[in-house]
Amino acid sequence: MNVIDLFCGAGGLSYGFQRAGFDVLVGIDSDQKALETFELNHKGAKIICGDITKVSYLEDIKPLIGNKTIDVIIGGPPCQGMSLSGPRRFDDPRNRLYLSYIRLVQEIRPKMFVIENVPGLVGLFGGQIKDSIIKKFTDMGYSIQYKILCAADYGVPQNRRRVVFVGARDGNMKFSYPEPTIEQVTCSMALSDLPPLIDALGKDVQDYASAPQNDYQRLMRENSSEVHNHIAANHSERVKKIISLVPPGGNYKDLPEEYRHTRNFHVAWTRFPKDKPAPTIDTGHRHHFHYKYNRVPTVRECARLQSFPDDFIFLGNKTQQFRQVGNAVPPLLAEAIARQVMRTMNGEDD
Repeated sequence: MNVIDLFCGAGGLSYGFQRAGFDVLVGIDSDQKALETFELNHKGAKIICGDITKVSYLEDIKPLIGNKTIDVIIGGPPCQGMSLSGPRRFDDPRNRLYLSYIRLVQEIRPKMFVIENVPGLVGLFGGQIKDSIIKKFTDMGYSIQYKILCAADYGVPQNRRRVVFVGARDGNMKFSYPEPTIEQVTCSMALSDLPPLIDALGKDVQDYASAPQNDYQRLMRENSSEVHNHIAANHSERVKKIISLVPPGGNYKDLPEEYRHTRNFHVAWTRFPKDKPAPTIDTGHRHHFHYKYNRVPTVRECARLQSFPDDFIFLGNKTQQFRQVGNAVPPLLAEAIARQVMRTMNGEDD
């Protein structure tokens, strides 16, 4: 079964679909460096770099895939610019990225589609955006449902919540969201085998600090014998001292008064908890710190907390790599969704 990924970035969503047995044909994005990462890690997939509002199936996608059928469209359209002064303003040009996703579903008519986004979308403008999405796809003949999922419920060591819309063209297709797994993976379970980088910033390729210590580490290291994308930030002594005063799972509120207001926002000086999943991984704003060491996490550590396996290599400078990791859908969450999509398309009952 074939899938294309719109707004693909580095390809966390499509990587999960690839692991579930789908053939990823094309990734589309406007970020050239993210697409290079996508292409490296999705063997055989084609890429389209450009403005998605100008991408069409017949002119741009079909020449790349020939006569192959697109069974599923997936993607997470950015929600910046989601402005709506009334229900009819969903067609506002500022919502053009969402509208481009809808347009391409209309052009291609896949059997199913998956949209991932921030959970706040559900209540935005009194639910008008959500209602407009549902109406547009329903008018197209798709049955559509949505649910807010937490990545930590699917083996990802991170409390990342996302709304996932799933649509099916055939009204007889009954999609069921994946059941949560039993065990939650903690930060220490995810990261403890990686080099600590206490007295060194690290280098491009490194050995592991230890043998894998649990099932999650074994899974991440399945196809990897070395560590990539694991280079520490060069903090000042003052910053390291402030970090050292924050306990695992703590934040600026745990600091002495003299340091408490050095960064004024609610996630300032947040240290990852040791024995719980991490908070949502961001795009590298340097506000979160390792549960044990006095530094921000490396790209590889963030990738581990997102459930990217160690053989998934990120290209570009560190800023670009952090953005690629932080913007991605956790592959293990994507894989859980993809397996249910596959079951639905194969007509398998729960």
